Amino acid sequence: MKPPFLPVSIVSSGKALPGRKVTSSELDARLSKSPGWVRKRSGIDHRFHANDEHQSAVAAQALNDALARGGIAADSIDLLICASGVQEQQLPSTAALVLDCARLRAGTPGFDVNASCISFPVALHLAASLLNTSAYRRIAIVASDLASRGIDWSNAETSLIFGDGAAAVIVERGDGSTGIEAYRLRTYPEGKAYCEIRAGTSRTPRLGAQPADFLFQMDGKRVFRLASSVMEGLLSELLGEAGLSLGDIDAVVPHQASHLGMRHLAERLRIPASQIVDIYATHGNQVAASIPTALHEAFITGRARRGQRLMLIGTAAGVSVGGMILTV
Repeated sequence: MKPPFLPVSIVSSGKALPGRKVTSSELDARLSKSPGWVRKRSGIDHRFHANDEHQSAVAAQALNDALARGGIAADSIDLLICASGVQEQQLPSTAALVLDCARLRAGTPGFDVNASCISFPVALHLAASLLNTSAYRRIAIVASDLASRGIDWSNAETSLIFGDGAAAVIVERGDGSTGIEAYRLRTYPEGKAYCEIRAGTSRTPRLGAQPADFLFQMDGKRVFRLASSVMEGLLSELLGEAGLSLGDIDAVVPHQASHLGMRHLAERLRIPASQIVDIYATHGNQVAASIPTALHEAFITGRARRGQRLMLIGTAAGVSVGGMILTV
């Protein structure tokens, strides 16, 4: 039986970074560490943090970059899907705010998809499904996160890894020669408290919240153990669904979780590090923007070329694991 195939074509991509470049030496000073401590501990060379930029404005910059690179008219976008890990505000959707900043055609529909750090592959699968119903002809997907706004600087484990940024892709159904060969998403709620921001929602009203509730909290070791225990099965399911082996994959585009996470991925997959698109040292963990930013970098540097087969894979709060095999 022929493996399932969901046609979709990425016709353009783009990215945006906020204006403030933060080097590892600056982080050494902020955390009162000796010179070189942050680079050795986290593998970070530099990353970018927002000053007064809004999340939606950075997202709009990435979307406009994708439109410009593809020579695509803004009024040709039928739908905007915002795939960010954290909303800019509780109401309205971040998609509505991005639509305003990007100045797409009045009335363009938009909504949010949130699966934390793996929101982008979830949104891409949804967009491909919608395109194949002929409900839409051209969809923009944008992921934007300003992780620096929620950093708990008293926690070295989490304060070292995060960067801000946004990335966007524009997709069409295409001619059927490119698309999704396999897709899997698994959520294990026993890990729901391992990564969380508790405040700002109906669960923790303003008057009942503590200052720490507004900051990102993570138990990295427990996330790693749970994700590692289920990742092997996810990979087997992905490759089995597509009828492929790892040798058939041209490049792996992972969530840029951490320096150790990237190293562990290469060891687990037993593939050369050169086959993994790794932008962590210069971008950090950009939450949901990590995977599409790495994908964009793969396109513009020639790491990913038309006709090649990519694997998008990552872990997220929830705890969720997800992956996709995509022919571009």
